[in-house]
Amino acid sequence: MTAKLDNLQAAVQAALGPKLKSLVRDRGEITVTVAAADYAEVAKTLRDDATLAFEQLIDLCGVDYSEYQNRPWEGLRYAIVTHLLSLRHNWRLRLKVFAPDDDMPAVYSVTELWTSASWFEREAFDMFGIIFEGHLDLRRILTDYGFIGHPMRKDFPVTGHVEMRYDPEKKRVIYQPVSIEPREIVPRVVREDNYGGLH
Repeated sequence: MTAKLDNLQAAVQAALGPKLKSLVRDRGEITVTVAAADYAEVAKTLRDDATLAFEQLIDLCGVDYSEYQNRPWEGLRYAIVTHLLSLRHNWRLRLKVFAPDDDMPAVYSVTELWTSASWFEREAFDMFGIIFEGHLDLRRILTDYGFIGHPMRKDFPVTGHVEMRYDPEKKRVIYQPVSIEPREIVPRVVREDNYGGLH
């Protein structure tokens, strides 16, 4: 496995050169991070370069890094993480890119390179509000058409903004402000002197 990762690392470094912002090798996997301005060109190189040949995009997701690992995050907030597979070489790569603007996160769409990215990008748009420039059908995929906000953002309220219910008088579904009172639940801790037979 080590020789295979060495070969992949060397091939990625040779193909991408200065476009690599970072390359992390951990737990038998390689993660490369590139700038948003280079994302489209890097993705095309990863697919078309014969020494890499990442023909398949197997996953793409959004990440909100605010308060990453329960600590304040220094740097850009939103990232796209793409998992690529090369059937020819039987290896995998994780490609990460950060959206350069936290207020309006946007990166290039890779649907022209891998059609499987289409629904993944729609999901990241719906859940995180990340815009994919060049996507031909960027609309919500999991939430309702009238949904307000992006539920996987860490600042999105757990209760949401509105609730929907069926109104038997109006004979239709209606939206209304959330009626749930937010509260903090603290679990009950048993503290007995002789709990578990200990003295």
